[in-house]
Amino acid sequence: MTTVFTRIVDGELPARFVWSDNRAVAFLSANPLGPGHTLVVPRDEVDEWVDASPVLLSHVSTVAHAVGTAIRTVFAPPRVGLLVAGFEVPHLHVHVFPAASMAAFDFATAARSIDAAEQDGYAEALRDALRAAGHGAHVPG
Repeated sequence: MTTVFTRIVDGELPARFVWSDNRAVAFLSANPLGPGHTLVVPRDEVDEWVDASPVLLSHVSTVAHAVGTAIRTVFAPPRVGLLVAGFEVPHLHVHVFPAASMAAFDFATAARSIDAAEQDGYAEALRDALRAAGHGAHVPG
């Protein structure tokens, strides 16, 4: 089941990566719920989160935690949201994003277009925060 996420992970499609290791990657969403909205995606093609092994799910959660901490550092939101939905792409992915209220969890409010330079800046700021937190070995570029 090759998905758009598999193609991103394999480098066939571009993305703004902020994390990469042998089990998972994290990159900015193309339709963000807010600045720095990041998707954490396992390299393995797993459809639903309940189909993932506990070890893989734990790793994805660990990466999401590191990314969430970076989002909190960079953007200082009231909360950092974490969401697993899985309807839009049949490949396990965790949304990590700044949240000011429950309204931030509504995908109807997701951006339909993005400013490339702004997104590049968000990605670099998150990479810097991840490096500063000691995760430099997993930060691309």
